[in-house]
Amino acid sequence: MSLIKEISDYIRSGETSSQKLGLEIEHFVINENGIQIDFHQISDLIKEVGDSLGAKIIYMDGFPVGYATDEYATSLEPSCQFEISINPYSGIHEIEEVYKKFVDLWTPLLEERGYRMITKGNLPLVELGVITPDDITLSPKKRYIHMDNYFKTSGKYGKYMMRASGSAQVSVDYSSEEDMVRKLRVLQKISPVLMILMENKSDPDSTLPGAGDKKHLHRIQQWDDLDPDRTGFVPHSFDEDFGYDKMAEVICNVPLILYTEDGVTQGVGSKTALDLVAEGRDPKNIEHIISMGFFHFRVKKYIEIRVADAVPIGKALGYVALIKGIVYSDSALTLLDKELESANDASSVQDAVERIMKDGFDAVIYNGKTAAEWSDHLIGIASGNLSYEEKEYLEHVRAFRSNSKAQDNGQRYA
Repeated sequence: MSLIKEISDYIRSGETSSQKLGLEIEHFVINENGIQIDFHQISDLIKEVGDSLGAKIIYMDGFPVGYATDEYATSLEPSCQFEISINPYSGIHEIEEVYKKFVDLWTPLLEERGYRMITKGNLPLVELGVITPDDITLSPKKRYIHMDNYFKTSGKYGKYMMRASGSAQVSVDYSSEEDMVRKLRVLQKISPVLMILMENKSDPDSTLPGAGDKKHLHRIQQWDDLDPDRTGFVPHSFDEDFGYDKMAEVICNVPLILYTEDGVTQGVGSKTALDLVAEGRDPKNIEHIISMGFFHFRVKKYIEIRVADAVPIGKALGYVALIKGIVYSDSALTLLDKELESANDASSVQDAVERIMKDGFDAVIYNGKTAAEWSDHLIGIASGNLSYEEKEYLEHVRAFRSNSKAQDNGQRYA
């Protein structure tokens, strides 16, 4: 069986009648001066906490870098961004309860050591220009050392992405190939609106070095300029024949940068999984191959939505509710498919992103409407497809017009 067929079958195996949602949030763990925690300090603490919970400790290159329980898993990202990945649940309140347990456990442990967790799209000290990414130490994981070296030549914001960015990701199910394609296309079309709704800056007027008048979507700007071979919208996803096989082809043609074989992580540069096969090697780790594509959306055994900044839990749960009210409603998908039929390729969607980078919610994007108007529209659609209890979560997203209100509402557990 060819590697492309293996990956296509892997994606197909994700088909399910379930309608669950997963949530991942990255946190910066900082002291009173805004400096991030040392890798070894939090790595040791992860081992200690994981053991106390009877959890499975996750090691990489000999270091404890996370643990997994029956409800969630934790991991350390390139410069010690501390991520919680909550298992998929059907109810948003279940996700909330799991997150609350995590925060209630970790908050006192970190406070004893002079640290706290915050959620931002970019580390505030870097966004505000107090320090640069060069002032931040990467974790000693070999994966990140290889990636750091590679991204020094592929774009100008690799250091920012790895050392100073934080995201929130939501995953959703699909029931068939047709369902996957439909959800992915609609999600990509509305993603510029999701990006600005979930923007989480420290200074509304800050810009990235060399970004000119683009005051918005810092984290998206960093990803867009990171490496064109693996970022942006999913290649060919607007083609008429797009499906599992085409998705697998895209995955197989992404430069891998690194690969772990027989327990040893080694750099492979711009070689793809297909290149390794041609050399007589057998790249069996499908999850790793998929993970090296940093597109705004990943298709695994579910669709991973990667366009949101890290936000406080209240707003994150509102985001989950917004996604749920759209992707798990046939009428919502049909309506948006029709309303956005003119955005029929990736360049049309990217144009909307570029407009929002400059003008934020005032940007005129689709059908002569502003991003703010589309935000109201999406929230209204989602609200009509949620239970009374889950509609309440949308209030945290509706507060986007008032930054102070959004922050107040969102800080219940952050």
